[in-house]
Parts: sequence; structure tokens; C-alpha cells
Amino acid sequence: MTLRPRRRNLVVWSQSAGPAGRYLGLRLTRTGRLRRWFRIGTLLTLVSLMRLHPRGKAVLAGTVLSTVGIVLHGSAVGLIVLLPGLLFLLTAPLIPAGVPVGDQRRRGLERELAAYSTPAQRRDLEATLDRYPDDVVGELRDILATQAAVRRRTMIPGGGTR
Repeated sequence: MTLRPRRRNLVVWSQSAGPAGRYLGLRLTRTGRLRRWFRIGTLLTLVSLMRLHPRGKAVLAGTVLSTVGIVLHGSAVGLIVLLPGLLFLLTAPLIPAGVPVGDQRRRGLERELAAYSTPAQRRDLEATLDRYPDDVVGELRDILATQAAVRRRTMIPGGGTR
């Protein structure tokens, strides 16, 4: 005597063209593999939206609401859900990208170093930085060099001395 096979993963998938018999013409299909691939695909989509796109939450909400609205297209609920979903998708590119923590620190350093605007202040700061090794103040030197290059590009020709 053998055990009966597990029939938990059987579901009505499509109707057959055969005669209506005991199962009313419905064919049972195994969906375990399909369900697993669907779950993996959904998980990978969610992870990529949340990790790669800084506006991932708005895109995800818009996608979910729009999909539900399209599925329920025959009712008023579908329209009520579809419109906010489309608005989320349309406004997602307008949301400013978040700045990573390392960039926030660098932007703070750039703001603080921008206070040294006159040539005398810059020379004093560079003289102070010369006392320290490059591995300690290398980032500060890079910021100062970038600011000096931008300042040279935006100077009005013949506008005076530096």
C-alpha cells in the first residue's frame, strides 16, 4: 500500500475544450514551479527597485496601485486605485535623489571650505594643511582643488586680479 501523492499544489489553470464531465471540463495543472518563479521574480524586482533606484518606494507604490487598477478595470474601485498609481509613477522622477551618508559628509566639508573665499584665507588654510600628511588631508586638498578650478572657470576675463 502506497501513500497518496500530495495534491496540494494542484489548481484550476484553464478550461479544456473536452466534454463537460465530472470536473465540468476543467483541467488541473501543477503550479509549484510557476509559483516559485513568480515569487523569485517579484522578490528580485522589489530588491532592485529598493536598492538601485533612490525613488524606489514611489515607483513601487505606483506600480502596485496601477497594476491593481488595471486588474479591476471594470469597477469604480479600479479607477480609484489606478489614478493615484499613475500619479505616483508620473511624480517619481521629480522626487530628489537621496544623498548617501559619505556624500553628505563631503558636501558639509565643501560648504565649510567655501567660507575661505579670499586668496589670503586660502593661502593660510593651505599652509595649515601642509603640516599634515596627505593621507589625512587628501580629501580636503581635493575639495580645495575642485573649488579653485570652478572659481577659475567662472571668473570674468579681465575682471581683476585673483
